[in-house]
Amino acid sequence: MDEISFGTDGWRATLDTFTAPRVRMVGQAVATHLEEEGLAGPVGVCYDARESSPGFAEELARVLCANGFDVVMPERDRPTPLLSWNIVERELAGGLMLTASHNPPEYNGVKFIPSDGAPALPEITGSIEANLAEPEPLPEEEWGSVRRVDFVTPHADQALDLVGEDVDLTVAYDAIHGSGRGVTDSLLKRAGVDVIRLRCEDDPTFGGVSPEPTEENLAELIERVTEGEAELGVANDGDADRIAVVTPERGLLNTNLLYAALYDYLLETDSGAAVRTVSTTFLVDRIAEAHGERAIEVPVGFKWVADAMVAEDALMGGEESGGFSIRGHVPEKDGVLTALLAAAAHDEDPLDDRVDRLLAEHGEIHQGRVSVDCPDEEKARTLDALSESIPEAVAGERVEDVNTADGFKLLLESGAWLLVRPSGTEPKLRVYAEAEEEGRVEALLDAGSELVREVR
Repeated sequence: MDEISFGTDGWRATLDTFTAPRVRMVGQAVATHLEEEGLAGPVGVCYDARESSPGFAEELARVLCANGFDVVMPERDRPTPLLSWNIVERELAGGLMLTASHNPPEYNGVKFIPSDGAPALPEITGSIEANLAEPEPLPEEEWGSVRRVDFVTPHADQALDLVGEDVDLTVAYDAIHGSGRGVTDSLLKRAGVDVIRLRCEDDPTFGGVSPEPTEENLAELIERVTEGEAELGVANDGDADRIAVVTPERGLLNTNLLYAALYDYLLETDSGAAVRTVSTTFLVDRIAEAHGERAIEVPVGFKWVADAMVAEDALMGGEESGGFSIRGHVPEKDGVLTALLAAAAHDEDPLDDRVDRLLAEHGEIHQGRVSVDCPDEEKARTLDALSESIPEAVAGERVEDVNTADGFKLLLESGAWLLVRPSGTEPKLRVYAEAEEEGRVEALLDAGSELVREVR
């Protein structure tokens, strides 16, 4: 039980720790939580493409059924955002997703998604952790049943209604053998896109790489687009809740610039605020201000983005790690929907051209991130020490303000910023910086890393 901890996005661990008995305890905790909340079910259970995921999903389904809940499952591995949408569409009590997202095959994970389809907030995950226990089955005649259903079509229908069809493009799609295969590419195809499929075969080892859409992992996709075989490239991570986009001129498009471009595209026909995390670019703020809108800053973690999107009826929410959602959809990051949105935006006006215009109008932005090793048990002490030694200047520039919503964000007089915050998944502190010159970003990252080392 001590090994189970719901962090930024559920509980993840290597398979020597992520075991069937512990997964069953999570299932029992969710059943108890739902009973305490007066939610009678049914409950969705979904899973990613890892070899271990179907078995763990069946363990969860059995525990939920033994507690009297009916269970709804897809016919095969499916993306996390499809579970979120089906929870809302089918009026489920909630759902459990078996996934370790972008982590390598030797990991797995599980997260609970409440009935609104949004990421669970701390009070919910805290309740689940408090209820961890061995399964307590009801008499067999009171057990629920399992039903396999189509998770893909309801989600695709809504995505097409929300974003539109008749997208006249050739798009290369790289699933990295994850759960987006047969889902993101099929949605694009339904919208009229000519799709070139890469790594869309079933392979629970992800071809020997982590299913993370980084530049290193997307070499073929980038080549297909920059050499002219496709007009746009799209990739998802392992459970397809995040996205990477490749353009002809820029190659792998910085996700901050992608957010800016998509928000700008949406503002052509709609209005509303943008929600972004503390580590996401101020360029979004400048675009919002130019349209008479505002940007809302929240801590890192899509649960905070989702919470603010609902509270503020925001047009778009996102984070620099490639997770986005829009008004009218579930408040959960969705790399499948965003793939269609990116294709529609590019079809109307090439993303490279739109980004060029935005940077010319609002100023250049460059951003970087580095990590500094810091054991989990040392993070709080290190941040406390840092709070007592905030400098008056960083890399020769005066600190004008300090934002403590998530770690420490030092706002500098030029509009640049430096952020130090704890990783929610690794024994590290993250150091981020943004400035108008790339060389300035490097100087700020060096200064931020040195600040952390001085108090360690």
